[in-house]
Amino acid sequence: MIKEDCIFCKIANGQIPCNFVYETDEIVAFDDLNPQAPIHTLIIPKMHFETLEDINDIKLLGKLMLAVKEVAKIKNAKNGYRTIINTKKEAGQEVFHMHIHLLAGRPMLWPPG
Repeated sequence: MIKEDCIFCKIANGQIPCNFVYETDEIVAFDDLNPQAPIHTLIIPKMHFETLEDINDIKLLGKLMLAVKEVAKIKNAKNGYRTIINTKKEAGQEVFHMHIHLLAGRPMLWPPG
């Protein structure tokens, strides 16, 4: 399913031009327009799911995690990377299409946020 007013759905289906870092039949990855690290890439399912809680397909979840590994290789995140999934507004989710942030290229601090 694609949601008509979702910016990530529009990116995933080509309505908004974007240079994909990675693409399969079910997943795309692209660089964040407001990067929080030298490498900041978003990995999203092409199908619309508002949050992580809305995905019940274990195969798709596994493919998303494998895509994270592939994107880290493509982006040359050889010194390590952080993955973040913000779920719902209080956790910091701003675009309500489930997505994984991959951040790398600088030391990450703890605790985040």
